Amino acid sequence: MAAPAGEQYEVTNMKLFDTHAHYDDSQFDHDRDELIASLPGQGVSLVLCPGCGMRSSRAVIALAERFPFVYAAVGIHPHEADTMTAAELPALLDMAEHPKVKAVGEIGLDYHYDFAPRDTQLFCLRAQMELAKSAGLPVIVHDREAHEDTLRLLRAFPTVRGVVHCYSGSMESAKELLALGYYISFTGVVTYKNARKALETAAWLPGERLLLETDAPYLTPEPHRSHRNDSTYLRLTCETLAALRGVSAEALAAQTRENGLALFNIKE
Repeated sequence: MAAPAGEQYEVTNMKLFDTHAHYDDSQFDHDRDELIASLPGQGVSLVLCPGCGMRSSRAVIALAERFPFVYAAVGIHPHEADTMTAAELPALLDMAEHPKVKAVGEIGLDYHYDFAPRDTQLFCLRAQMELAKSAGLPVIVHDREAHEDTLRLLRAFPTVRGVVHCYSGSMESAKELLALGYYISFTGVVTYKNARKALETAAWLPGERLLLETDAPYLTPEPHRSHRNDSTYLRLTCETLAALRGVSAEALAAQTRENGLALFNIKE
């Protein structure tokens, strides 16, 4: 069930950076522009939209061109890994040169659904890590039930940094990711009853490596899980993590916003 465009909340001095939202998704087709335009008035000052394939990457670049506070990433999601051809890598590299493209992503491994064969996913991830290295861009990494192989691939590219989004791994894996220079991002999952492992990591994580995201239109925070997710719900994730970490929501919003600006090299 879709929430009203620009779900209305009391506006504070909070300035949130939603570092992962899929506004090219068809669930936004009926109200995309209205919703995105409303975000700065809802306390969301920046949004980064990752691509999940060639068409998706072009679509998020188009969004970034239309809205000054929206940025893009380009990449092929592991679900789409078996669609990648040799011709697409140069095209992705060309897209990565766009001034509003700030990362290569969403890339990674997904051993939960296995929509593409695992060896194909590994090949696709390695190729895009090479692309990120060539482009001098950070990566946005999807890792679902593939922690060991993901870490092995990231270790092979010590000069590339980035973020593991919607983090679901252990604290031990998080420590290794930090040592590799990565950030860790959390979604509305931290508001769910079964989020114990994510909350343990979020409580421990150094503040300078923490990012916030919605993964919209998915993973809507409680108490709105039946609604389509969008960036107006990011404040609920922020408030949950701020209480966990013993800081104000405004302070956590400011910290994570600065972290996102630093990682994605966004100058304001």
